Amino acid sequence: MSMRQDAPEEQKRFYDSDAWQRCRSEYLSMRGGLCERCEAHGIIRPARIVHHKEYISVHNMTDPSILLCFDNLEALCQDCHNKEHHKNNRRYRIDEYGRVVARA
Repeated sequence: MSMRQDAPEEQKRFYDSDAWQRCRSEYLSMRGGLCERCEAHGIIRPARIVHHKEYISVHNMTDPSILLCFDNLEALCQDCHNKEHHKNNRRYRIDEYGRVVARA
């Protein structure tokens, strides 16, 4: 289950916290502000999102090794982040430009 459904207040507090803001900023800086997945394919795109590889849940909401550990983070552009979170969605698909679109 996603934190957005289970405990939005806890999630909001975490993402608004100084600890997360510092971690996010340092991680983006360390990655040069570029999307890691695009860069792996020779494409240079700015990262806007720091994604948790192991998704945040009510079960790990207090675990700093999940929340604030660089090993669990990935700098992503919006398109790559959309692909990650919508890859198993049957109502939507990712088009050739990386956009989420409704299935016909």
